[in-house]
Amino acid sequence: MTVVEQEKTGLGNYFIANYPPFSFWKNTYLPQARAALDRPPRPGTPMGLYLHIPFCRKRCKFCYFRVYTDKNASDISVYLEAITKEVELLSKTACVAGRALDYVYFGGGTPSYLSATQLDGLMTRLREIMPWDAAREVTFECEPGTLQKHKLEMLRKHGVTRLSLGVENFKPEILQYNGRAHLEDEIYRAFGWARELDFPQINLDLIAGMVGEDWDNWKDCVAKTIRLAPDCVTIYQMELPYNTEFSKGIREKAEHDRKSLDVLAASSAAVSEEVADWPTKRTWTKYAFDELVKAGYDISSATTVVKNKAKTKFVYREALWRGADMFGTGVASFGHVNGVHLQNVDTWEAYIEKLNSGELPLGRAFPTTERDRLIREVVLLLKTGHLDVPYFRSKYSVDIRQEFSAAFHKLVEEGWLTVTGESIDCTPDGLIQIDRHLPVFFDPQYISSRYT
Repeated sequence: MTVVEQEKTGLGNYFIANYPPFSFWKNTYLPQARAALDRPPRPGTPMGLYLHIPFCRKRCKFCYFRVYTDKNASDISVYLEAITKEVELLSKTACVAGRALDYVYFGGGTPSYLSATQLDGLMTRLREIMPWDAAREVTFECEPGTLQKHKLEMLRKHGVTRLSLGVENFKPEILQYNGRAHLEDEIYRAFGWARELDFPQINLDLIAGMVGEDWDNWKDCVAKTIRLAPDCVTIYQMELPYNTEFSKGIREKAEHDRKSLDVLAASSAAVSEEVADWPTKRTWTKYAFDELVKAGYDISSATTVVKNKAKTKFVYREALWRGADMFGTGVASFGHVNGVHLQNVDTWEAYIEKLNSGELPLGRAFPTTERDRLIREVVLLLKTGHLDVPYFRSKYSVDIRQEFSAAFHKLVEEGWLTVTGESIDCTPDGLIQIDRHLPVFFDPQYISSRYT
């Protein structure tokens, strides 16, 4: 594959979210997952709770998560009862019993799809099982068009400290074509209510490279974001994992047109007509970062800028990337417990059935070694733009400069990193595209064409 072909937005995952890759997780490792839950935690390890709320008004055409758009109020009630049972079962394990929550994350899907009454009932019961009053952060993802002021009041009542608004873009035509359900006016209305209610941190998500994007509109989106002045801005670069609606259409067209072995490659290359290539998306991201920095923001990761780096934290990310335990609850949800990666079953029926039987709904797992965990932290923390050599020496008794000398040498030679004393830092260009370079740290047995 040529460099030009590599820079097209083809099918597959680009962003690295874990290590070893998900494609190596298996159901044959479930005994190790259950054993990890039955062991007391490692001393000093923070604990987090992730709750997957998989309901949406519409499925975005670029979405690769397990979500449902066809569930009625009765179905939702069944699911909320099931996820509450799951949290209750987890609370009785040796790994959880008596531990305080450091962070909580409501993700989706669209958690704000739930009504205020449903949220009140769910959060009341959850807090009885696992109180989060002392948690450093409680994050709640929202789609702007699903919010009302009384719903946001309910979230404040239950201790939500970080509100994340999935704006993605401001232009109605781009939102509609990409499958987003909200309108531009709803962004301003929801943001205004959130400010009135004094949420400690409001994050706003944008996506560089949505289908239909162009330079003029992207500049307009950045300007509108700066005028809103959220506490945190997260900018993702559009990718096309295999199970999105956009990707499905590309594969079906390739299958229909297949006349030679070259057709699929040609079809993938044609994606660039709909989704910007990676150099363009990186340029748009750099422009946004530059403008936000001019407006007083600090860059805190490859995807994130914050108003005040010293005060504005993202505990979920910062704890998880440093090896914290996280109990992922809900259908298809991921977690990391006592050194074992685990994921729940990925169908509605199996998830509900297992919990109705009083069984944790585990689907697959991966028991990590000490080296796996070291590489995981190196890879994920590089996404913050900085590695602290003494941190790894203290935790893993290794000098990462020596342990990964070949990888660091390669990235320094290519201009993506600098190594100064005991500090390893991404260059500005390196940070924006760091995900594409992270596999250089993977052990050989985990290098695969399929990340998931």
